[in-house]
Amino acid sequence: MRLYKAEFMVSDEKGDCVMESFQGYLFWGFLIVYGMIMMAISPRVITLGGFFRGEDKHGRASSPFLLTASIFISWIFAKSVTNAANLGAQYGIVGGLAYASYWLCIPLAGFAIYRLRTKFAAKGLVSFLTSNYGPAAALAFSAAILIRLFNEVWSNSSVVGAYYGDGGSTAFIWGAVLFTLITLAYSMRGGLRSSIVTDTIQAVLFVVVLVFVIAWIVPKHPIGEYVSSGVWGLSTGVDMLLVTLLQIFSYPFHDPVLTDRGFISEEKIMVKAFIASGVLGFFAILIFSFIGIHYTLLGLPSSGNVPAALGKVMSTAMFFFMAVIMISAAGSTLDSTFSSLAKLCAQELPALAGKDFGNKARIIGMFVMLVFALIGNLPMIVGTDILKATTISGTMVMGLAPIFLLHGLVKPTRLGFHLSFWTGIVLGIAFTVGAVPSSIGIGGGTNGVLLAVNLYGLILCTLGYIIPGLIVSAREAKESGPSGSAHEAIAAAGEIEERA
Repeated sequence: MRLYKAEFMVSDEKGDCVMESFQGYLFWGFLIVYGMIMMAISPRVITLGGFFRGEDKHGRASSPFLLTASIFISWIFAKSVTNAANLGAQYGIVGGLAYASYWLCIPLAGFAIYRLRTKFAAKGLVSFLTSNYGPAAALAFSAAILIRLFNEVWSNSSVVGAYYGDGGSTAFIWGAVLFTLITLAYSMRGGLRSSIVTDTIQAVLFVVVLVFVIAWIVPKHPIGEYVSSGVWGLSTGVDMLLVTLLQIFSYPFHDPVLTDRGFISEEKIMVKAFIASGVLGFFAILIFSFIGIHYTLLGLPSSGNVPAALGKVMSTAMFFFMAVIMISAAGSTLDSTFSSLAKLCAQELPALAGKDFGNKARIIGMFVMLVFALIGNLPMIVGTDILKATTISGTMVMGLAPIFLLHGLVKPTRLGFHLSFWTGIVLGIAFTVGAVPSSIGIGGGTNGVLLAVNLYGLILCTLGYIIPGLIVSAREAKESGPSGSAHEAIAAAGEIEERA
């Protein structure tokens, strides 16, 4: 076990990291104070509207400011800022742009949800699928959501744990577990309303500390070195950028942390909030990638957690500020994850079975939060790559793009849904287990096969969705064509005769 340069961790005889001295109390103390503040500002909610839809005590929807701040910080995942810095270190500005481009899917999702709500009276994605594609489609979609939310638990707690110890160490696990329990406590207290209210404080904390960190780091090199870093080639990060640009058409729809917020306010307010938060998120992530670029410009060794590694090298203060950024970002995502899990399992899935638990749904939702807080951290304990939580899940759900973006433009069919959805799932699993031949890779870079799977897969999913709809439309037109014309002629003749 290595000694951290910040010197607030030392190795004990078992090889685990333990905190000591003032710096140790600072880190653990901040986590405890953070939890106390979140509990203090988190409202206690007993109404279903507040717990599941984020309404205030008077039954009013969240204000435009609260909604925008909530979407912005909820999508600034701890793993996202870590991945942005890691890709910045690996590919320079190309890597930063590649990851920041994921945030373009927020405005896209806003427009798509606006269209579904105004043209097709959608009240939620699960109920929308049930009405248009059947219960089996809604169930399959819900399963994908559960996997996504499960990933959000461990991937965010893992990032926080890394600031308290090496992966797998006692300090790492306790840091992650304590953070999870803090978030669970205030999430159970107020559901989605607590998430939205605390998001505002977390957003302010994140932005203030990020500005401070960037102001500390960026002047250490000419701005031209940041902008010109990296090489624009398929094998040097452009393949990852192209993967992102393909995945943004499907990625947002399997994330209820985002989509749940698309149905809790008036349509125009919602879409404006989605646009503003998407633009803000794009620039926040791009700027954060400068930390990774700075790391590489210093000539430091590669790391799976660049922000933490850089903080340790620079100073205890810098390491602490990095931890504050990650805790605020992870907290905003994890509380949203818990509220989405509660809504899915206590309201939406029971509705598929024709059940409504009424006021008991809130208690069931709290129990669901507790269960996922426990089992959701198992991958964190055994250790896994946090980037995979984004790229793999984004590949598996590529089939959602035509379903939500082309609905109404093509005749919706249950077969079309399943051909599109399951094609993406199968290809995503095949890529994950290494069953996709490397020969199909595009560009020869480390993400070449991933790019090929997403490009060819999206084409197949789109065809799978469109073709059944075209066939059904052609059949209906054929069946109603001649007979329809005859009926119209008879009706017209009858009208003429009546008038005569």
